[in-house]
Amino acid sequence: MPKVVANESHAAASQDDCKGASRGRSWGLLVTAGVGGTLVALYAVVLPFVTPALRRVCLPFVPATSTQIQNVLRMLENRSGSLVDIGSGDGRIVIAAAKMGFKAVGYELNPWLVWYSRYRAWRDGVHHNTRFYISDLWKVSFSHYTNVVVFGVPQMMPQLEKKLEEELECNARIIACRFPFPCWIPDHSTGEGINTVWAYDLKHSRGCETKRLEISPETKS
Repeated sequence: MPKVVANESHAAASQDDCKGASRGRSWGLLVTAGVGGTLVALYAVVLPFVTPALRRVCLPFVPATSTQIQNVLRMLENRSGSLVDIGSGDGRIVIAAAKMGFKAVGYELNPWLVWYSRYRAWRDGVHHNTRFYISDLWKVSFSHYTNVVVFGVPQMMPQLEKKLEEELECNARIIACRFPFPCWIPDHSTGEGINTVWAYDLKHSRGCETKRLEISPETKS
């Protein structure tokens, strides 16, 4: 009789050990899955912010200040037509322009910022007058825009200046924030320091004057 009780006790103990080991393995799998999921989510969030820094010309996201936005809007007074913000970030320039009555578009490489911009436009009630696209600015033609806003960095401004001069019509106005274009002479400017904004009317640039000369008939004296 004592042997039977001992065997039953041993069997019960073994069964408890198996259950404990099983629970331990389950917890281990859950912890591993949780850590793995967290790393994947973190990678998905961080990658769009890191990727632009790995490109030849880096255009980091630095939110526009309220003063910068007001200076941009001042340069848009008495202007009409379509507007594009190159590297639109969280959409604040596009949304502010839409509130002025512009049909405004933003191009941004970071998908998280684009989705957030769309949400902000919907929240502010201007989603019907705004569009946000996930795109590399060097792969987009800006030929049908008459107002262009750009928060650039010095490394990209010479190449962007050439691109815009080739694509835009002569009635276009380009508004540069933080850093001016290297060759164009601004027609207007406002603000100080990092809040400085420069406006360039393309009809006054040498490129547009050259275009007008090319299409004008030659006269002989």
